[in-house]
Amino acid sequence: MNIANWLQRTATQYPDRPAIAHGREVLWDYRGFAASAARCATWLKSQGLQPGDRVALFMYNCPEYLPLIWGAWWAGIAAVPINAKLHPKEAAYICTHSGSKLVFCGDDVGAELQTVLHESGSAAQVLTDTAFLRDGTLALSAIEPRTDTDPVWLFYTSGTTGRPKGVNLSMRQLRWTCMGYLSTVQTIAPGDVALHPAPMSHGGGLFHLPYVMQAGINVVPESGGFEAQECLDLAAYWTEASFFAAPTMVRRLTDAVKKSGKRPTGLATICYGGGPMYLADLDEALELIGPHFAQIYGQGECPMMITVMPRHMINDSTQPNYRERLASVGYAQTMVEVSIIDADGRELPAGQTGEIRVRGEPVMNGYWNQPEATASTIVDGWLHTGDVGRLDADGFLTLLDRSKDLIISGGSNIYPREVEEALLTHEGVAEVAVIGRSDPEWGEVVVAFVVTKRTMSAAELDTHCLEQIARFKRPKCYTFVDELPKNNYGKVLKTALRELDAKKET
Repeated sequence: MNIANWLQRTATQYPDRPAIAHGREVLWDYRGFAASAARCATWLKSQGLQPGDRVALFMYNCPEYLPLIWGAWWAGIAAVPINAKLHPKEAAYICTHSGSKLVFCGDDVGAELQTVLHESGSAAQVLTDTAFLRDGTLALSAIEPRTDTDPVWLFYTSGTTGRPKGVNLSMRQLRWTCMGYLSTVQTIAPGDVALHPAPMSHGGGLFHLPYVMQAGINVVPESGGFEAQECLDLAAYWTEASFFAAPTMVRRLTDAVKKSGKRPTGLATICYGGGPMYLADLDEALELIGPHFAQIYGQGECPMMITVMPRHMINDSTQPNYRERLASVGYAQTMVEVSIIDADGRELPAGQTGEIRVRGEPVMNGYWNQPEATASTIVDGWLHTGDVGRLDADGFLTLLDRSKDLIISGGSNIYPREVEEALLTHEGVAEVAVIGRSDPEWGEVVVAFVVTKRTMSAAELDTHCLEQIARFKRPKCYTFVDELPKNNYGKVLKTALRELDAKKET
């Protein structure tokens, strides 16, 4: 089934309900949203595109993003959302690798992207004008039939360890992701609101799907991105508003609420994920923002759909092992199985640390045109995540780090998150990221990059660490910085920190 049927059905059942808003202004109701998607499909076909082709979106969040994606699906075409902060050369690689025939992008990068694509030999056409979405003279195309295995969304990974890989998500993955969200994260009623401050080119972009299915309102902030006070103001205006937020975004929301001195209103659920949420930050967020948080752990290869910690569990401090559970990423979601394995692929018992693997309907079909990478990542039906963690006896998963971030010093394993958690309990530490540095004596030593709220010394932090964690885990070097390098999803770029540290050492 083509999931464009969801939009058509919602438009039939709730034609006059608001569908897409820009800030406080409603731009499309569901009748208009579906008509724009159908016009988009007609226009794409007029450009020579056929079912199975790909269309890329190299754009910041904007209201047109949604009818463009749904228009592609309506025509049986796969969408290739691209991180808008990438360099045009990086975007050109993704367009070329995916075989995209059209690329929608902003005016600011259109000419440069077209030049780079031409130089690379790509015939992809770059478009900055989407006026056809409102062209009433275009016929309304019928929905193209598609199968469960047809590509729908090609999500290109960040490429921190090489060229990005295209995660191939089909109708099946998107359908089960939505069903899983509705069954384990939260229910959605007609008129409920999804704010979109997180990049729609990433996992947060999939957040809108269950809202279309359930006749919710998708609201794109006027800023086109994340501004803490803007999100809080939009939630107060629309009410029953939910959104996806990386932990760094939650931290900024908390700071904004603290500065305002007023408890926010209109919030339903802030669904956090995409990086480690430190207990100290979560405690403060719950105190100042309120009982509005749910957690998901997923990857592009299994979007939003590995584990969950629903709101009622985060808010119930009477449950056994509450603090330990709060520090976890929850338990396996409805549609998947999760297990921990050692380096030889053997399943480990509860309490032991190893690589996290997952299997189930939401797991990707594979990497686009990269069979070797697919074969090494999906083994016997299990997706090997590359993340390190452990399950407790009740099935709660504690996420430690990416396997590549593990520090081995003097033969002992040190997980950066443990050190980061310890440092963040210091009242003067605002942010911290820990990496390993090669060392001829120890193999690796621990290095901490720290953003502080006040002037402090390395000795003060070292004393604090020794009160929190084992001596061998404490950093051997503290580097004080004004800010940590992050991608546009708010995730700290440890690759950039390693490069910075290497330059410092030379």
